[in-house]
Amino acid sequence: MEIHSTAVVSPKAELAEDVKIEPYSVIGPRVTIGSGTVVGPHAIIDGWTIIGERNQIFPFSTIGYPPQDLSYRGEETQLVIGNDNIIRESVTINRGTQRGGGVTRLGNHNLLMAYAHVAHDCAIGNYVILANASTLGGHVHIDDHAILGGLVAIHQFIRIGAFAFIGGKSGLRMDMPPYMLAFGAPAKLYGPNLVGLRRHGLPRATIQALKNSYQIMFRSGLTIADAIAKIREEVEPVPEVENLIQFMLGRSKRGVTRR
Repeated sequence: MEIHSTAVVSPKAELAEDVKIEPYSVIGPRVTIGSGTVVGPHAIIDGWTIIGERNQIFPFSTIGYPPQDLSYRGEETQLVIGNDNIIRESVTINRGTQRGGGVTRLGNHNLLMAYAHVAHDCAIGNYVILANASTLGGHVHIDDHAILGGLVAIHQFIRIGAFAFIGGKSGLRMDMPPYMLAFGAPAKLYGPNLVGLRRHGLPRATIQALKNSYQIMFRSGLTIADAIAKIREEVEPVPEVENLIQFMLGRSKRGVTRR
């Protein structure tokens, strides 16, 4: 274990043998950090926080601090971070609240660029990118491979589907379906995220099925129920189309972006 002499690490913290703590960082007594993780200079990790393996935490990040929620009264809530994440300079990630389930979660292989903020009770999947200064309100759920551009603001209780792309300086106030491209404040749909889908190697037939589903679901004027029925009747039943359908059928607290 490599802990710089200027770092302040509680003797009660649980650190794997090869964790590296760089100058002037602070590690609280309830923190657990897994093998291969590097905590950069001036970072602060506190609260009931569990961090997995091989994470890179850059300078001035503040991780595991109490939620910015007036209902919070010091309860034992958690932040759980997986493996192989890159958390860049001045990122803030808050713990959960009791009324929100008590846990904020970050999966594996995510990139949080400088000044990104993850509020209480958020759940982020795997391979997600939050570009510089993107901000999540509380209770936001983001599925795998989604990308948020710089300065994007996400309202509380929003769902963002897999492979969705939200362009920079957008504001999202309703759920964003998977595989879609959106931009604006409020964000509007601009079709499937074709560049992202191709980069991830989705077959041409799958991309065409998603394009057909987009036209039916979002541009035909049909109700969601009628659009789903038409998609199931006319579009090739690939798993990605079914994932889109299940997202549209899922419980939404703020509605789904359809225009």
